[in-house]
Parts: sequence; structure tokens; C-alpha cells
Amino acid sequence: MQEDIIMQLHRGGKVGTAIPKPIKTVDDLCVAYTPGVALPVKKIAQDEALAFDYTAKGGVVAVVSDGTAILGLGDLGATASIPVMEGKAVLFKTFADVNAWPVVLNHCRENGENTGKTDPQRVIDAVMAIAPMYGGINLEDIASPACFEIEDRLSELLDIPVFHDDQWGTAVIVSAAVRNYAIYSGKALEELKVVISGAGAAGTRIRDVLKAAGVKSVTMSDIDGVIYKGRPCNTEHHERIAVDTEARVISEALVGADVLIGVSAANCIKPEWVLAMAENPAIFAMANPDPEIRPEVVAEAFGNRPYVMATGRSDYPNQINNVLCFPFLFRGALDVRARKITMGMKLAASKALAEAAHRPVGEATKALYPNEILEFGRNYIIPKPFDKDILVDVSAAVAQAAVDEGVARVESFDIEAYKQQLRDRQKNM
Repeated sequence: MQEDIIMQLHRGGKVGTAIPKPIKTVDDLCVAYTPGVALPVKKIAQDEALAFDYTAKGGVVAVVSDGTAILGLGDLGATASIPVMEGKAVLFKTFADVNAWPVVLNHCRENGENTGKTDPQRVIDAVMAIAPMYGGINLEDIASPACFEIEDRLSELLDIPVFHDDQWGTAVIVSAAVRNYAIYSGKALEELKVVISGAGAAGTRIRDVLKAAGVKSVTMSDIDGVIYKGRPCNTEHHERIAVDTEARVISEALVGADVLIGVSAANCIKPEWVLAMAENPAIFAMANPDPEIRPEVVAEAFGNRPYVMATGRSDYPNQINNVLCFPFLFRGALDVRARKITMGMKLAASKALAEAAHRPVGEATKALYPNEILEFGRNYIIPKPFDKDILVDVSAAVAQAAVDEGVARVESFDIEAYKQQLRDRQKNM
């Protein structure tokens, strides 16, 4: 797409304010503002939980970033992160009818200069200060390792869902794809040998979700090679994810591996390395815009040998894109007024996404992808974001998991009634 077309789309920003209850008369003004507004104020002061009923709080998500890890561009500062945070807000509304607003924090700058390092406590303090207005916090593009502490602490301190999409969104979708790869290839999930290239926020949480889903063997590699127990350069974070292995470089770790997951850098995987993997392997090369190894290179290397390929790009089959997760996960969490997002809710989202790739796809979705066969198989192990039924599949699964785990505020929950509510919402989107 041409640069001038892109910039024109972004001119003036991508978000605004919608007023669901417009003021058209003097009586409307009196009810919406003074004196009428005093009544809900007094009731909420007596019981803060009523804010979910009488304000927008329960349906609004703050999309928070400090601009220290924008896309694959790095630390460009809070102001430069605005287009991405606006984009996230647009995706929330478009795919799940969730209202979201960008909240960018200039905390890592002092006297106008970028300090080059995220101060976790300052982010935590800032989010705690704005939290009363929101039903959920979506953290975005915050550099590792600070992002781990920030999410963990905020999850403990707040009684609303906190979700760092760069950590967990990719992890939920990758785990769904791995579930379906196991089914397609006839391999047991528990017996898969997985290798992850990249040990930042995404790679670490992919490992955690896969482990929670039942995968036992996960070996990780970073710029210094395979992360093995006792490696001299290991930090406390590395030791948590380290494994006992003789492999010291990723090419060695890939010998006999079933799944390669790339969340690292462009063109860092060589074709001869993937050829050494197990029979009918899965190669998920998700660095954007240029993957760790291009699909064309893999196709040439494998010839007629079977394999599964996925990327983070929309111009190839099996796109692993976070938009398949965060809008629907928050929809389900908000609708049951969840206090947090648990591992059980993430696994429920993953399972629902995996199952969605097995059902028939609607004609409207097929029309958007005329060059693809949207039927479960090697080129369709993960559903498309424009499959509108995902709103029902994933949001309902997440909501039910929240209720089952005791983190929902709702006193009663009818899953079938909720699914119908989602279908009705879908028709109006």
C-alpha cells in the first residue's frame, strides 16, 4: 500500500467519542448532568460496584503503552505509540463491540529526554491512578522484562482484568494452532517437542501457555543460544524457562523437533535446520514484517514432504494475529465483570479458537479470502479474524471459565442466554 494512502487513513486519528444517550432537550440536560447526575454519584459513593451499572466503566478498556517496544520498531516513545494504540481501540470495537481508549504514558522520559529504560513502578502508579474509569486494562508495547513485573503487580493490585497482549495474546493463538497441528498430524499434544526462537514477552508466555495446555518439552533460544540450565549468562528469568539439554544452538535443538515457533528476528532460521525437524513438522515463523524463514524458502526446501506453515502476516495462510484473541477475551471478561484474567480463561480461549477451525465457515468470510480453502487442514489450522462466529465461540468460553473459576462478579450465569446475547450484539455491529 502506498505511503500517501496510509498516511491519509491515519490523518485526524482513528478514534473518537460516541454518545449512546444524546442530549436533545432541556430535560435530557437536567438528567444527564446537573442536577440529575448527583443521584448516581451518591449511590456509587455508597457502593462502588454500582459504577458497573450506572457508568460506562464496565464496558471500557484502557489500552496502555509507554512506547518502549512499538511493534518491531523498538523504543520510539509514548507519542509515537499513539497510532498503534488507536488501532487497538479500533480492533476492540470492530471485532467485539468493546469500547477502548488509548492511554499513552510518557513516564520513561525525564526533562524531555528518553531515559532508555522502563520504570515499572511509575507505570504501575499511573495505571492505578486511572483505573477507576475502566473495566479492564490492556497493556501494549511495553518492553521486556519490565512488562512482566508491571502486569503481575497490576493483576494483584486491581480488581479488574489486566492483560498484556504482547505476552498472552500471541500465546493464546499459538497454543490454539499447536492444538490443531497435533490433531492434523496425528501427534499427541503431550509428546510434542517444541522449540521457541525468542525469549522475550511473547516467547516466554507462549511457553507458559503450552505447558499449561499439556506440552511437556519446550526448549527456548535467544540471541545467546539455547537457554539451558546453568548457562553462564542466565538471569533469574532465564533460569525459570531453562531446560536440561545438550543443545547449545538452535540448529541443534531443532533436530527431531515437531514444532518451531519464531518470535525473534527476520531470516534467522536456515532451511537446512528445519529439514532436520521431525516428520511433518510445524513451522510458525511470526517475526513481522519479515519472518524468521519465509514460506517460499520452506516450500522449496521441503518439496513434496508434508509440513505446516504459519506466519504473522495476512498475505499467507495460517496468520497468527492477536486480533483473534484480545477483543473476544475482553468481551467475555467484561460481560461477567471478571476481577482478573486467569490461566483457565486463556486456555478456554485457546481451545475455543482451535475448535472454531473445525466448523464450516460462513460465505461472507469465504468471500474475503477468495484464494484460500477455509477447511480444516494444513493451510487452515487457525480461524480468520473476520469469522464473526468467533465472537460467540471465544467470548462465551472465556465468560464461562471466569464463572467456573470464581472470578466473575455476576451472581447467575446462563451460557445459552449469553450466547444469544452475543449473537444479537453481532447483528448490530
